[in-house]
Order: sequence, then C-alpha cells, then structure tokens
Amino acid sequence: MFTGIVTHRGRLEAVEPTGAEGVLRLAIVVDPALEGLAIGDSVAIDGCCLTVTTIDGGRLTFDAIPETLRKTTLGRFSAGDLVNIECPLRTGDALGGHIVQGHVDGVGTLRAIEAQGEDIRMVVAVPEPLRGDTLPKGSVTVDGVSLTVGEVFEEDGEERFSLYLIPHTLAVTGLGTKAVGDSVNLEMDVMGRWVRHHLERLQGA
Repeated sequence: MFTGIVTHRGRLEAVEPTGAEGVLRLAIVVDPALEGLAIGDSVAIDGCCLTVTTIDGGRLTFDAIPETLRKTTLGRFSAGDLVNIECPLRTGDALGGHIVQGHVDGVGTLRAIEAQGEDIRMVVAVPEPLRGDTLPKGSVTVDGVSLTVGEVFEEDGEERFSLYLIPHTLAVTGLGTKAVGDSVNLEMDVMGRWVRHHLERLQGA
C-alpha cells in the first residue's frame, strides 16, 4: 500500500527482454539509494506497484509482465527516462496523501497544460472504462502522485478532469516535464470505486 507521496526520482538505465515471453526487465538507478529495501519488496514506479528482483547499491531491477505493460505506460519507457518512486507504507508512517494500491486502472492523456500564476492547471482525458470514477475534490493518482481533482467535465466526447499543481509538486515529481499529448498512469480512488461497485451490485440484484 502507498500514499501517492513521491519520495524519490529514478533514472531508467535499461529496458530489456528477460527471455520469458513478453516480459521486460526494467533497470532503474536511484540516487540516493533507497534504504532498507530487500529483494521481493514492492515499489511504486510511476504509480505501478512492481517487485524488486535485484539490488546493486542504487541500481534496482523489476520485471514487468505483459498485463502490466498493456495497462500502464511502462511499455513505452526507454533508457534515460525519469520515473517517480515511492516505497510502500510502513506501520506508523504518516498517510500524507490518500490510500493508493499501486494498481493502475488505465492510461489517461494530457489534453491541456496552462499556467495560472505560479501554479499549473492540467487537464486529463479519462479512458472510456474509467468514465464516472472521478469526483470533483476527490482523490486521484497520476503517475504515482496523489492529487485532488478540480473539475470533472465533458469535452470533445471525452470525460476529462482538471488538476491544479503547486510549484513544489512540479519540482519533486515528473509532472513538471509533461507535455500535451503525453500519457499518464491513472489510479482512481479505491474507496470510491468499491462504493460504486457495491451500489451497482445492489441495483442489479
């Protein structure tokens, strides 16, 4: 479990096939190295929960299976890319963002990036299967970053939502380097998703 508070940035050193069909190995260098990490631990990479397979100082490797590559932006990574990193929540840690599973629900597309004073307004188009899962002033995870939804609206036949990012968020995450048209990993609020799921089951009973 995570909170959507990015603690480190990592650089993708290599993306290589493992020999298993469709599986890619991601080698990521983190400086400073993540303390207390062990092989088999979970780490959120751009919001996607992956398992550490090797550790060599600040160099970590992760294997991404075809399902992960289809549902996230990880299959589009190339050497040199920077990624957001968060280690899992430990007992007693502060819940600074919101409850995040690291299970990416789908890939959104940035439709607008607008300066508003020192802040930035971003507009994200929601993929069809996730329509209705965003709520104004609710929580959403974008590339592993816990954010608050501004508005939810329809435009050009798409459901879209806005985000308002402060300079600190832009500086410590990869969101400040994004451009219109870029893809981002989305995890919708898990609590809202479960409420919707149970209501739909009750209505269909």
